[in-house]
Amino acid sequence: MNTPSLADIVMNAAESGGGLLTERSAESVLSAFQRQISPIGSLIEAGEVDEATLLRGLACSLGMEYAEPARLAKEDALADRLPARVALRHFILPVSVFDGRLTLCISDPFDLVGKHAAACVVLEPITWVLAPRSLIIDGIRELYGVGAETFEQVLAERGGEDAFLDVRQETTVLDDEDPEASVIKFVNQILREALQQRATDIHVEPLADDLRIRYRIDGVLHDIPVPPKIRMLQASVISRLKIMAHLDVAERRLPQDGRISLEHRSQPIDVRVATIPLVTGESVSLRLLGQERFDFPRLGLASQLEEKMKQLLQLPNGIVLLTGPTGCGKSTTLYTFLSHLNKAERRIVTIEDPVENKLPGVAQIAVRHEIGLTFATGLRSILRADPNVVMVGEMRDLETAEIAIRAALTGHLVFSTLHTNDAIGGITRLVDMGLEPFLVTAAVRSFIAQRLVRRLCPTCREPAEFTTDELHAIGFPPDKTGQIMRAKGCPECRNLGYHGRLAIYELCELTQPMQQAILQRKEPSILREIAASDGMRNLRQYGWDKVAEGVTTVDEVLRVTAEENL
Repeated sequence: MNTPSLADIVMNAAESGGGLLTERSAESVLSAFQRQISPIGSLIEAGEVDEATLLRGLACSLGMEYAEPARLAKEDALADRLPARVALRHFILPVSVFDGRLTLCISDPFDLVGKHAAACVVLEPITWVLAPRSLIIDGIRELYGVGAETFEQVLAERGGEDAFLDVRQETTVLDDEDPEASVIKFVNQILREALQQRATDIHVEPLADDLRIRYRIDGVLHDIPVPPKIRMLQASVISRLKIMAHLDVAERRLPQDGRISLEHRSQPIDVRVATIPLVTGESVSLRLLGQERFDFPRLGLASQLEEKMKQLLQLPNGIVLLTGPTGCGKSTTLYTFLSHLNKAERRIVTIEDPVENKLPGVAQIAVRHEIGLTFATGLRSILRADPNVVMVGEMRDLETAEIAIRAALTGHLVFSTLHTNDAIGGITRLVDMGLEPFLVTAAVRSFIAQRLVRRLCPTCREPAEFTTDELHAIGFPPDKTGQIMRAKGCPECRNLGYHGRLAIYELCELTQPMQQAILQRKEPSILREIAASDGMRNLRQYGWDKVAEGVTTVDEVLRVTAEENL
């Protein structure tokens, strides 16, 4: 009996798995073997065969086991069985040890180089199983942590773990010629991984006996797996970040702020860096700011609300205030407004703390408290520079608010922000600052509150079941049409069920009844009732529309909206 060739095994495996090979696929398999290249990647990249289907067939043909995703549950001790450099270079994942045998998972059974590399460093017998490469990569990241291969390299360069016993008492200054340049690579891997995962923030936080790294993805913080002994690099990692941000490496007692300029996939990335001295060491927070596109389609507004906002932008004067907590997307909305107004016939000047995105054609000023350039002093100078449109990053005090009011009353269109929970809260905040109600009604045109909710992953979202009583309890309109969806999780969204964010809004216009109520210093609850009678839809009501459209979930809307919006 003739022994089947490897090409025959691959083609038979694909057929037995249900993904029948075309004639062109068969030719690509034979060509790959002739060039001593495994056909697995060729078939998958060409879209000829589903990877999971092919691997199941291969496992059956070769007498191997196919590891389902649940089988890839791992224990930290497994990381010591296979060095990270072998796991990362050959995409091999240790999954279990039983009866003196180590089970390793691989995506290509014909990768003899990888198998040989593993056999050279593993001390016990090996059992090989198959799984898709994407699952193996996720497993390696979780088991070994970000930058594990570089971490092993640094350990080797420094002579093992004993070299780190006094690391917290020393300051390491790194440069390209230093033998510790591997730490540079390690920090770069942390930054690169954050950008690949769409993180907006990175937090490097020293604990009593560990160093924790967290990414904020779609507004929610996630612990990132790191090598178990990463605390040994704590001083070096923080020193490297401070050097990149042009901060004083020797200063550990005071907070510091700086910036890093990066480039990722030919796109410039601006990183704001802030250090905080803790009792366990220095904490470093990094805000990742890319060059984003600012236009109304990106905001995803309901057509009626978009039309109202565009009407506000056509006003010759007045103040439009955006309200909400930090990180709710106010700056993105403001930049969208400015981009829409940015025409040759208009002069737009902003004062911000800091300037997060640079807009071509817009004169932008950064606040510098150390030399006395505050919002108030900057705004005074702006009004002498013949602007048509002014944007003030935030109204923090009465002086800034009074100058903004004066600017609006003298023919300027002014945009700014306030930190309040809702649109009505903006009215009471201005009065509490000390502004007279008649100035508020004379200058302010509208208050816009907003929040960010996570957008459902379109690949894995699925219908959700709610009873009538459950919907009634949360205030969901019983007559609302549409399909309520829920998050599930898949490899496309890192098993989170969400991918990206969208904004929900409430727009309170200062109509004549609202102005009368403000002049009479009515309570916020009464102002809210008047706004509702004037047609204002609150944050939660707007959020229910997005739930009915199937783009977010009930839980997300409840998470970001306040009880007063019921």
